[in-house]
Amino acid sequence: MGKRIGIDVGGTNVKIALVDEQGKIIYSNSVPTYAKMGYEYTVNNIKQAIRDLMKETNTNETNIEAIGFDFPGQIDYQNGIVKLAPNIPGWVNVPIAKMIEDEFHIPTKVDNDVRCAALGEMKFGAGRGCRNFICITVGTGIGSGIVINGQLVRGCANAAGEIGHIKLQMKDGPLCGCGDTGCFEAFASGPAIVAMAQDYIKGGKAAKFSEMAGDGEITPYIVAKAAEAGDVVAKRIFETIGEYIGLGLTSVINLLNPEKVIIGGGVADSGELILEPIRRTIKARAMKVARESVQIVPAELGNSAGVIGASMLFEDDKTMGR
Repeated sequence: MGKRIGIDVGGTNVKIALVDEQGKIIYSNSVPTYAKMGYEYTVNNIKQAIRDLMKETNTNETNIEAIGFDFPGQIDYQNGIVKLAPNIPGWVNVPIAKMIEDEFHIPTKVDNDVRCAALGEMKFGAGRGCRNFICITVGTGIGSGIVINGQLVRGCANAAGEIGHIKLQMKDGPLCGCGDTGCFEAFASGPAIVAMAQDYIKGGKAAKFSEMAGDGEITPYIVAKAAEAGDVVAKRIFETIGEYIGLGLTSVINLLNPEKVIIGGGVADSGELILEPIRRTIKARAMKVARESVQIVPAELGNSAGVIGASMLFEDDKTMGR
């Protein structure tokens, strides 16, 4: 396996990296997504970023084996099409793989961002040596990549892993971004932390995170810092969010019996503050055999998981015999 390019496309920035066969990042950079300018503008920015990477690393089309993209949203993996990226306006049925292959004549793959993170963790992170695990990211939403018998699961329509839309409440639950109510991520994602914090403030309760935010917005990071500083309200918020995450994961653990659940994303950066109530809830609620055989661990690759995993998509495709 030679050098490959991994590209992580988000609503604000596009991260690009040259990755070697050991999963090490040789070079990395980022450029603005400029989503409001339309997908053609972003694609042109990405093409220029690839040219810049080649120039900076003295590489070219002949010694880069493959290019891989990850996007948040619905992906047609087989055909290399971004079907819908909800947080990046205009990205509907965009054949990004063909666009890049036509430009650089390098094999190009595209997949969902959390599946790429799971692939990265499987090859070089917390999932090394595991044949059955779930990798979830907890941030603005909650997504997952599923590995069963050493293979990444995509589903018949490339839509597997939407763990954030497991239903935790039958009726009248909080509204989710998908348009339904009672979804896991509506209870337990970053926006849920902020909403809970704002409710405490509206209720007249004093909290350190309000003081720390000042005139700015309350964020999950600020609430986490307040909790670490001993603020009782902030600690209770993370306790509640952890219990919800643990409850959602209990269903997945009972269903799939994984060796590990790997937890990453912005909210998970709070460490034991969120992991402890997750583990405690799973221990109390999951079935005995499943709970005793699973480990709940933090992700190891951090913000690099996406680009590293994306760079491995071509290898994963060969492994699957496609």
